[in-house]
Amino acid sequence: MQVLQVQLEVGPDPAEVGRARRWARSRLVGSGIGDDEPLAETLILLISELVTNAVVHTGCPAVLRMLFGGGGASGTVRVEVADASDCPPLQRHAAGEDTGGRGLELVDGLADRWGWQPEGAGKQIWCEVDRSGPVRAAELPTVVVQGGAGEVCEPPSCVFTDNLA
Repeated sequence: MQVLQVQLEVGPDPAEVGRARRWARSRLVGSGIGDDEPLAETLILLISELVTNAVVHTGCPAVLRMLFGGGGASGTVRVEVADASDCPPLQRHAAGEDTGGRGLELVDGLADRWGWQPEGAGKQIWCEVDRSGPVRAAELPTVVVQGGAGEVCEPPSCVFTDNLA
């Protein structure tokens, strides 16, 4: 199976999230996913959440990757966001009035699969959406997480290794 991979370096400024969304939308159209399709809107929301988390919580640049597997209406779209922090992502449960803390809940609810893994000196958070249609609730996979939770992390040094690019 052939996989097309595209990537974008995202600066540490939260305004870069909008640029990442615009870039991703154009790549989705180039891969055959229409701009007005529900799949495109779902993927843009997932990208927005993952890039926002990387930029806001690390204060460092990040790398956004999109991988398109399969062809036509089948296959999987994988979104990866790598950052310089080795701290594992923490899924919070926001209260009604909280202004943050819903990002990974959205990812968990919208993606068919998601997880994270170490990459270079930092980590990569990924999610996958199957292009063939919605997954029934009985088929929903569990979240794949590698690493420990509750670790105390120091701010990253914002130094990328060659493994991220």
